[in-house]
Amino acid sequence: MSSAERPAGSGRLLTGVAWALLLLGLWLWGRGVASGSGGSSAPTTGDVAAVGRPLGIPLPPAHDPLGPARPDEVDIPSIGITAPVVPRGLDATGAIDPPPYATPHTVGWYDSGTQPGAVGTALLVGHVDTETKPAVFYGLSAARPGEKVRVTRADGTVAEFTIDDVQVFGRDRFDPQKVYGPRKDGRAELRLITCGGTFDRATRTYDANVVVSAYLTAVVKK
Repeated sequence: MSSAERPAGSGRLLTGVAWALLLLGLWLWGRGVASGSGGSSAPTTGDVAAVGRPLGIPLPPAHDPLGPARPDEVDIPSIGITAPVVPRGLDATGAIDPPPYATPHTVGWYDSGTQPGAVGTALLVGHVDTETKPAVFYGLSAARPGEKVRVTRADGTVAEFTIDDVQVFGRDRFDPQKVYGPRKDGRAELRLITCGGTFDRATRTYDANVVVSAYLTAVVKK
């Protein structure tokens, strides 16, 4: 798509995320894996260290993983995010094809990977902003350990995840295994990824990614 065909502000969309997801494609290729099992509300900027898990924050035990079901909606009450989820595959370069430029308030799910609630690591990605307004994951960097992420699934269940880690990975220390791999074997885990760090107006790219990690702790019916 040429710049003339893109909506206004598209030059700032998902530049950091696209870089991270290209690394996902390379990571999967290197492992010989083509698919998996069934503060501030502004984006984090500057030279940012990991938020991580503050000492003394009690976290609940993990819930047993669920069977497969596609995600329909994601809700993060603590930071005011509620958004539809759409499946996304890989593009010609082997990276996840993010949500279209015209739908910056939609979250993309890598549908050749894990389904949220099933065992493994499910991946959700979203825009942080456009040149004119915030997008769906603008406030993602304000998420904190202990807060909830609820994913409504097509089978009528709501998978409730508890955030256990929030980190900002720069290009010089991006670790695909840490970002995309499971933190504990046998759990149902979730990663939410968007752009972060500093936006370079010359190159029109972000230099880091915000990565929120969570694991399944409860299941309820809609």
